[in-house]
Formats: sequence, C-alpha cells, structure tokens
Amino acid sequence: MRFISLAPLAVAVSRAGGLGFIGAGENVSDLDNQLQHAKTLLTESPVTRAADGVLPIGVGIINWGADLETALNALKRNIPAAVWLFAPKRNADLVLWANNIREITHRRTKIWIQIGTVADALEIAEVCDPDVLVVQGMDAGGHGLERTASIVSLLPEISDVLQNAGKGDIKLVAAGGIVEGRGVAAALALGSQGVAIGTRFLASREVNITTGYQADVLRSKDGSVSTVRTKVYDTLRGTTGWPGRYGGRGIINESFHDAENGQVTEENRKKYQEALERGDQGWGEHGRLTAYAGTGVGLVKKVQHAWQILEEIRNDVQRIQSQTSNTKSKL
Repeated sequence: MRFISLAPLAVAVSRAGGLGFIGAGENVSDLDNQLQHAKTLLTESPVTRAADGVLPIGVGIINWGADLETALNALKRNIPAAVWLFAPKRNADLVLWANNIREITHRRTKIWIQIGTVADALEIAEVCDPDVLVVQGMDAGGHGLERTASIVSLLPEISDVLQNAGKGDIKLVAAGGIVEGRGVAAALALGSQGVAIGTRFLASREVNITTGYQADVLRSKDGSVSTVRTKVYDTLRGTTGWPGRYGGRGIINESFHDAENGQVTEENRKKYQEALERGDQGWGEHGRLTAYAGTGVGLVKKVQHAWQILEEIRNDVQRIQSQTSNTKSKL
C-alpha cells in the first residue's frame, strides 16, 4: 500500500480496532509529515488503548531504497507502535534497521518483517528476532516474491520450523488474498495470530487512490486470471530498484498484453505516458495504467469506510467461528 495508505487510512483502521499502517515505501522523505498528520488526527480523536508517547499506528518501509537516517529522524519525533520492514537488498540489511529502530524508540516500536519463504523466515528470525513475521503468500497484491506459495501451505510450515528452532514466540501475521471474514477465519485456523489486509482497503473512503484505480478494482473479477505478478508495470513506471526476485501483482490491462505480445519497451512506455495524461480514463480493462491488487479482488464489491470494512469482517469471523464450534460439538 505504498503511498496509498497514508495517515487518514492508518488512523481510521486503528480507531476501528485494527492497527493501521502508513505505507511510506522506499521514499521516506515525507514520513515525518505523515506521522505528524497522524498525530494531529489522533489528537482530535484519540485511540483509548494507545500507550503513552506512542502513536497507535504502524509504518511500512521498503528497505531497498529507503534512507535509514531520514526514517530514524521521523521515528524519533513521533514513535509508532510498529515498523514493518520489507524487501531489503540483502536480509542482513534488516539487522541494522531493526537494531537502530529499537534503539531510537527505546524498544517501544515493535519490529515487523515481511517474508515469503521458509528459509527467509528462519534466517530473519535468527538474525533480527522480530516481534512479528508477516507471512506473505502468492495471492498478495502489489510486490512480493515471484516464487512463493499460498499461505495455506506456507504459514503452517513456517510455524513448524520456527517452533523447532526455538523461535515459536514470534507472532505470525498472514498476508495475501485475504479480503473478508472467511479468509481471516481460515488464516487464524492455519495458526496465524493476525492478518494483513491490503486490497480490500483499496475500496475504502479514506484511501489515497484515484477514482480510475478504484473503479478498476471494483470492476475486476476472478483474480486468479485477471491479475498477474510481473515486472512489466515496474518497467513502465520507472520503478527499477526492486531486487530481482520480486514482482508486482496487478490487474491485467493493455500494457501487459502488449508486453506479452513482444511490443518493444519504449513504445509501450510511450503509450503508458499518454494514458497518464488521460487521468482516470487511463485505467480499466482496455486502459494502460497500473492497478496493483491481489487475487481476492473479485471479492471487493463496494466502497465503504474503514470502520465498516473492519466491522463486517469481525462479524463474519465471529459467525464462522461460532458455526465451526457448533459443528464440532455435534461430531
């Protein structure tokens, strides 16, 4: 949710009982402003469960391009409840980030680190000792590993490996393809302690998104075939710093079709720039602009406030768990 989930959405999610994150991405130059904006919003309407001196929101950082010193300066002025680290050039880079964040915030900020393989989970657990591992499966929208599994198999295997390595105290948060209560209930049954939801909030009223992008999300169905993980959109957007094993899952459009049919990059890029000039008309099935979204996009059907989304999900989870409990009692 890079540059899409900003202070208003992060605060709205936390007010509704979740933990909202500011998607700072790889450019943390505006992070100080976003944290100050969140502080102002929270002053106007506080979250009662917040710890003293800690903002009840998180910050998401894409490490391959982020400047550590700039981030630390912002985090020192306004301490968030959590920092979510993702996509370093090398896993070892995360040690420096984790240690410095803990020092600058006096360990009041929890360290979340996103991974997508069993090997990465074990390595990060051993060298960084994070508070939370975000286990991202193949269904996730936006950027993730090109080679990974769904959380159905990935999360239980990671849980077992961490238990065997004496790292079972690290909390696991499931991510990828979860957009409503059934997905949340399934992730909890798999052993996660929580879930991360992105695509569903593309249709929230507080999200920083264009009308065309949001309409593209709402019209898309059958995310297994209407989305794809690819490097095409990064190439056309000029976002070329991602480590080689990552790709971005987005809604398929003419830009992708042309790339698949062998259209030279420069011609495709020219058409992409022309689409940008058309504004909201540049998105859509026959559009060209990037709309990152996960495979669960077909379950996103209407625009709602963040609190409505969370309330609906919680009610569905409670209903499903109650039904499951009743079924068990009859066996």
